[in-house]
Amino acid sequence: MKSLTRWWKPDTTSTEVPSPKHIAFIMDGNGRWAGRRGLPRIAGHKVGVDNIPNILEYLYSKGVKFVTIFAFSTENWHRSEREVNGLMQILQDALHNQTPILHANNVRIIHIGTEQNLTDKIRESINSAQELTKNNNGVTLNVAFDYGGRDEILEAVRRIIAAGILSEDIDESLFQKYLYTSQSPDPDLIIRTGGEIRLSNFLLWQSAYSEYYHTRVMWPDFGPKNVDKALKAFAKRHRRFGHVPDED
Repeated sequence: MKSLTRWWKPDTTSTEVPSPKHIAFIMDGNGRWAGRRGLPRIAGHKVGVDNIPNILEYLYSKGVKFVTIFAFSTENWHRSEREVNGLMQILQDALHNQTPILHANNVRIIHIGTEQNLTDKIRESINSAQELTKNNNGVTLNVAFDYGGRDEILEAVRRIIAAGILSEDIDESLFQKYLYTSQSPDPDLIIRTGGEIRLSNFLLWQSAYSEYYHTRVMWPDFGPKNVDKALKAFAKRHRRFGHVPDED
């Protein structure tokens, strides 16, 4: 675990291609990383969580302003009771140990997902972390815990109906205000570690025009060099958002 120190300042003099404003991570491969080392799956999750501040620190140095991490999906409840309980404890420990570090480095923490399945203790810790960091304006860290993209869209629809909004008044701009990620722009880049090539119900609405990058590197081993590879790949993409340049 990192000590309570200040991170590097963003390099505003760099001549490199600007980094994405918002990067989202599907942090995959923790369990397999542990299995290859003869360790229980939960050990991989612990190492993976400890890697989050390292990646945030590096992204901050690159000028990235928004980061979303997929920590626990609505489908993950189907894992073994032992693993689920272990993940809940890791979340609790991370909120206790990492929130002071993130707060000291001007990170704003936002939970995206539901809270109804979480214990009162975890809900209190989440709310405390959000309250403590709510005025920070360095990096916004969206922690997707008990999150599902379809569930998020359905919940937005329910909230719009509950608000009594007329159908003719609903457009994309209004709909986005009812999503969990209403305080962040859509991700420019989604990175998935661990070798899988799918979104897994992650940011379905927000990823409509996101660039996607996957790597076989497991999340516990994912470091600054791997971030640089992803950023270089992103810099080569031509983002047209459905438009085609006029032909001569």
